[in-house]
Amino acid sequence: MNDTFNFQPKLLGANISIRPLEEGDFDELFACASDKQIWAGHPHPDRYKLSVFRPYFKAAMESKTCIVIDNHSGKIIGSTRYYLSSAIPDDISIGYTFLVREHWGGKTNYELKKLMLDYAFSFFANVWFHVGNSNIRSQKAVLKIGATYIGEEILDISSKSESWCCYKIDRETW
Repeated sequence: MNDTFNFQPKLLGANISIRPLEEGDFDELFACASDKQIWAGHPHPDRYKLSVFRPYFKAAMESKTCIVIDNHSGKIIGSTRYYLSSAIPDDISIGYTFLVREHWGGKTNYELKKLMLDYAFSFFANVWFHVGNSNIRSQKAVLKIGATYIGEEILDISSKSESWCCYKIDRETW
């Protein structure tokens, strides 16, 4: 991995921006995450509960998560992160992404992934997405941006070994 890669870059798009998560973002990010429907089909479907979100936020702070901001309103609309997987140490992964429902099904996810992929491909040849087996909405979303389904694999990327659907985009295809 290139030592100059910043896991928490500040990226600016036309409609959204990304910046490092800060402790003071807790209330606003929890307000986004407290929608039960965001987590339907997710491997951790009860993350909308404060008691479950609190340790998630702590882990997000430790793992260099970024928040997603709507440039027009200035409000936080979700979060995402880059991470490394021991199964693919020479590549980067993007995940732990969620957006408020108002930003589903439109241009926001594409713009978010474009910002992140463009930055990642300055350092890495391949970017991976690991999606829960039951998270059909997210599986469709990564296919929609051009990722290729590679298969299922048991990975320890969320504090326990579990099966993930693995998708990849390479620099040349992007």
